[in-house]
Amino acid sequence: MVRAGLTPELLTRAGAELADEVGFEQVTVSAVARRFDVKVASLYSHLKNSDELRTRIALLALEELADRVADAVAGRAGKDALAAFADAYRTYASEHPGRYDAARLRLDPETAAASAGVRHAQMTRAILRGYDLAEPAQTHAVRMLGSVFHGYISLEAAGGFSHTAVDSQESWDWIVDSLDALLRNQATPRAAARTPKDGR
Repeated sequence: MVRAGLTPELLTRAGAELADEVGFEQVTVSAVARRFDVKVASLYSHLKNSDELRTRIALLALEELADRVADAVAGRAGKDALAAFADAYRTYASEHPGRYDAARLRLDPETAAASAGVRHAQMTRAILRGYDLAEPAQTHAVRMLGSVFHGYISLEAAGGFSHTAVDSQESWDWIVDSLDALLRNQATPRAAARTPKDGR
């Protein structure tokens, strides 16, 4: 029997909220059923299993995060765009730790191709085009940014930076500055020649 008012979308959002509270790995159909005080069987008309639920949460998180990043970088370029891009990811991870983890879920190729993950890749490359990077440097840079930002965010969330006097925000700003300098240094020779040394 289908429980009145329950939909896959409602259950997905409930699962996303649960992920932020207890961790993405703890989200199951059973846990969501307890949240609505219903029997697990009543949810299987909406969801096949916990894997489908987690995939739906991942897709939701990717969409939310893409929207947030797009708003953050709109009208910006160069270092301003890079910093806004990075800050949007870090803030989302802080506010929605479970959803952020969900956004890292490995999806099958067909699902990934239809997801907002494509938008994330497009926005990353749009920012890097402002640095005049040719291939394969642009792909190297995409991988570098993802590794650095995700690595820092994950370590920070785990309390990895809480044992020193240096504020984590200060380190974050230093990293963004360093990445900007590195990317500008990697510009193609023709692009670099167009940029006056005094930056004007």
